[in-house]
Amino acid sequence: MKKINIIKESREFTEIINKKNSKRNKYYSMYYVKKNNEYIRFGISIPKKTGTAVTRNKIKRQIKNIIDLNKKEINNNYNYVIIVKKEIVKLNYQEKEKELM
Repeated sequence: MKKINIIKESREFTEIINKKNSKRNKYYSMYYVKKNNEYIRFGISIPKKTGTAVTRNKIKRQIKNIIDLNKKEINNNYNYVIIVKKEIVKLNYQEKEKELM
């Protein structure tokens, strides 16, 4: 995933989350808002309860890879914030991809 497609500022996270457009399942909470720039952007948040920094970074890399591989299936009219729940640790890569898509 290119750096231009990543949301990093906390105010942008809160703006998207406060709009309350969301989809949820057992492993993810995904918030989205109509984009106001030309790029589709993603923010990924993983709580410390999930595990050590190594575990959290591995999960974040896997989610970014899933997004890159499935860009054609993702609606390009929105910016997304993905909040990962701690149950994600139990899944393998293919299950994570299935649950996110």
